[in-house]
Amino acid sequence: MDNNGDGEVCLGLSLGLGLPESCSNREVSQNKITRLLLLDLSFPIHPNNHELNSSQMIRADEDHSASKDDEHEISYGRKKLRLNRDQTTLLEDSFRQHTTPNTGQKQALAGKLNLKPRQVEVWFQNRRARSKLKQTEVECEILKKKCERLSDENRRLKKEVMELRSSLNLEKP
Repeated sequence: MDNNGDGEVCLGLSLGLGLPESCSNREVSQNKITRLLLLDLSFPIHPNNHELNSSQMIRADEDHSASKDDEHEISYGRKKLRLNRDQTTLLEDSFRQHTTPNTGQKQALAGKLNLKPRQVEVWFQNRRARSKLKQTEVECEILKKKCERLSDENRRLKKEVMELRSSLNLEKP
């Protein structure tokens, strides 16, 4: 379709997942000015397949100054649990006594800390994971040091063997 002889008008309809197709990918004739009218019906794919309503999508797209907690709330629908120093101290003390508390202990801690038993349970799961990771890192460092010592010993022994062989070769007529 020609518009005032200036160029071609191109109509398009796109439906897809993810980002819309960029208009810069279209070939434009050097002799003609091509106008592109594109109706894009694509929608973003959200992590973990959680659906966002349109007001959350607009807020997430327009408010670039949102804090990380706000972004977390938009993305996952809840804020990260922040414990105060007293709560953390009590949980750490309890962890030293029992790394896996039973239901009664979880409920008692939850009551003392003004938390839900599930929050206490998750804290203990995370703490056990951190503890295991730290232990693995310590063991890895010990093994690295042992490996270095063995490598040094191996080099020393190889050097000694070479010296012995050369001394034996010198002694032979």
